[in-house]
Amino acid sequence: MDGYTRPALLVQSEIESVRCLACAHRCLIKPGKRGLCKVRFNRDGILMVPHGYIAGAQIDPIEKKPFFHLLPGSNALTFGMLGCDFHCDFCQNWISSQVLRDDRATSAIGSIQRVEPEQLVQMALQSGAQVIASSYNEPLITTEWAIEIFKLAVQAGIKCVFVSNGNATVEALHVLQPFLSGYKIDLKSMQQKNYRDLGGKLQNVLDTIKLAHELGFWVEIVTLVIPDYNDSNEELWDAARFISSISNDIPWHVTAFHPDYHMLDRPPTSIESLTRAAEIGQEAGLHFVYAGNLPGQVRSFEDTYCPGCNTRLIKRKGYTIREYKITSQGTCPQCGIKQAGIWIADPTQINLDGSGYPRRILT
Repeated sequence: MDGYTRPALLVQSEIESVRCLACAHRCLIKPGKRGLCKVRFNRDGILMVPHGYIAGAQIDPIEKKPFFHLLPGSNALTFGMLGCDFHCDFCQNWISSQVLRDDRATSAIGSIQRVEPEQLVQMALQSGAQVIASSYNEPLITTEWAIEIFKLAVQAGIKCVFVSNGNATVEALHVLQPFLSGYKIDLKSMQQKNYRDLGGKLQNVLDTIKLAHELGFWVEIVTLVIPDYNDSNEELWDAARFISSISNDIPWHVTAFHPDYHMLDRPPTSIESLTRAAEIGQEAGLHFVYAGNLPGQVRSFEDTYCPGCNTRLIKRKGYTIREYKITSQGTCPQCGIKQAGIWIADPTQINLDGSGYPRRILT
């Protein structure tokens, strides 16, 4: 892996060490040592960071990220690298994220493929993707590589998004600002003790949500609702109220947990628990609350409704759009209210059956 690196952009030199600025850990790394993410390291006084490879790339519906208000129905080319600055017991991508931290994930190193930014953008264009997403591992720790891709993608008219844990720095968000359209952030808990166990701080994530919104990124937030971990009414209310305090128009996705990785000691999230979480979001004043991972079982919580007149604007089942009524101007056809989001200019081009997904383009 260390052969696929280059000097960092997000770095500050200090006496005999370097300070990494990619994530909110702000690791001070001595020569020969690594940051908490394990993939950014100090080589002879130079911070080296991942570059020039991917561990996988696939064409998915944008709804899978999930983004419900960013070019719905469009294709997204999603690429990932390796490593993460958190170590979540319930990680569903742990083979990619926990490499160099968990011996069982070492096989992921074999998935590395050298690639140039131009190749990925060309793949997106050839597949008809309107979005390129950095995901699978934590994109913040590979920000420099993402920017190289995003620069070319934006020039080609493609939107770029991060699918992230939100443990960002001000510096990282500012260097991403010219290129990044959407930022999906996991709000994993409203308890600092839970974040401490994951290897982070709650306040850092809350600060990222606030700043990302202020910088003009289209923000959507996901909370994986885990039984006996973050599913109390009190904690769900805290999350919903916080999001509402930033903007009532930020979509909140409450998604169902299934046992994975180290968290095998509790049951999957029930339909009742998930719909209760969604109802709390609505009661807190959020205009767009979605329940995920249980397609067809969560009543109207997969659909988008106009906050002005309650007209159903988008009907979904899972990642598939069944009906789409938002106008080319991004407004409700019934009452004319502008809908929060980034919308398709030509609604007649929206894929209404979800055919062709997923398509793995590099294996």
